[in-house]
Amino acid sequence: MKRTKVVDALKSTDFGKEINVKGWVRTHRSSKAVDFIALNDGSTIKNIQVVVDPAKFDAQMLKNITTGACISATGVLVESQGAGQTVEVQCEALEIYGLCGSDYPMQKKGQSFEYMRQYGHLRLRTNTFGAVMRIRHNMAMAIHTYFHEHGFFYFHTPLITASDCEGAGQMFQVTTMNLYDLKKEQNGKINYANDFFGKQTSLTVSGQLEGELGATALGAIYTFGPTFRAENSNTPRHLAEFWMIEPEVAFIDLDDLMELEEDFIKYCVNWALTHCKDDLEFLNKMIDKTLIARLQSVVGEEFVRLPYTEGIKILEEAVAKGHKFEFPVSWGMDLASEHERYLVEEHFKKPVIMIDYPKDIKAFYMKINDDGRTVQGTDVLFPQIGEIIGGSVREENYDKLMSEIERRNIPMKDMWWYLDTRKYGTCPHGGFGLGFERLILFVTGMQNIRDVIPFPRTPKTAEF
Repeated sequence: MKRTKVVDALKSTDFGKEINVKGWVRTHRSSKAVDFIALNDGSTIKNIQVVVDPAKFDAQMLKNITTGACISATGVLVESQGAGQTVEVQCEALEIYGLCGSDYPMQKKGQSFEYMRQYGHLRLRTNTFGAVMRIRHNMAMAIHTYFHEHGFFYFHTPLITASDCEGAGQMFQVTTMNLYDLKKEQNGKINYANDFFGKQTSLTVSGQLEGELGATALGAIYTFGPTFRAENSNTPRHLAEFWMIEPEVAFIDLDDLMELEEDFIKYCVNWALTHCKDDLEFLNKMIDKTLIARLQSVVGEEFVRLPYTEGIKILEEAVAKGHKFEFPVSWGMDLASEHERYLVEEHFKKPVIMIDYPKDIKAFYMKINDDGRTVQGTDVLFPQIGEIIGGSVREENYDKLMSEIERRNIPMKDMWWYLDTRKYGTCPHGGFGLGFERLILFVTGMQNIRDVIPFPRTPKTAEF
């Protein structure tokens, strides 16, 4: 008999029909008169109840069906008598696919997320991680759907690159050379002549620069793929391997860019509220009781447009009134998460798009304003998260871009192709980057970025 997914069985009103469900046992309650098996197959947060008459089955077999065991159950779909579910399966046949011993690490309730990270291969079977991963899938679908419907083209940028987009230098090297026997030049530098690419290459920290090439040909593109930062940050907000969404658009100005950022993120949050109702209700109950209200408020609020200088004034006034920040506030500083969250959560009580940052704390490619001090950068700041989107209008003028590159002493020998976009038919353009996991953190209410990606990569951790 063809299997029915639990999500479909729970919606069915075809009572009296024989169906087959397969999955993993969440709980098994036994008594002399009747056994109740709660079965989950990952298709929904909800379990289906399989009602078993112990007189019809081998007692040892029923005893072997413990939490975590994988079974197939065939029986009649009936309306449920008990509270908590609308349908259940009156079991007629059982098959055990996989037993699960008492040493199964995920059988107890109330285990810490830190504990579960040790069992990344099994934590996905828990209710919380099932909910998070289904929402993660839905957010990916929302992103592709949004850009497709708005005329953007999905553009694949390289994962292996010879350029450092952010100038941070914290990149993972890619090599086929024998690390025990590296050839070096007389000056001590490594000789890459015999390496696979014949030059030093790394895993990408961003697809933006190549994305700009796509935008100057196709008009509007977006990238959505893995990026890598060899940053030794052991914090709840950092991963060494994470996913980025980076749209890039020709002929866009600062106002259009802010509108795109706001519209895009509201679309994604709205998608979650519409398509992930059961999972969000579970997370709202178990993880963060303000989650759904916060998501609804983001969709309903107009984001504040806030110049950086004005933001600094607000923070300085807060300090003058006695508010304590861990990091001092002054014009020219890069805002810390505590500053961003103060503006969003306490001052405005709504998301903020901060613009016109000092040029020295932002990347070389951002368009400099007429004041010569600030750039057309845009950071979207969210409650609980801080910065969720970072973007800018790009400097399209070749001479201005070159003078900024020279002022910062950025090595451009491998970036000639990027400068060509400003030499041959340059155009105004801009875009932003959204860390996918930051979005998932916000939408799920989870507190640690390691718990919204199946297998986190962090300093000294590359398990599973």
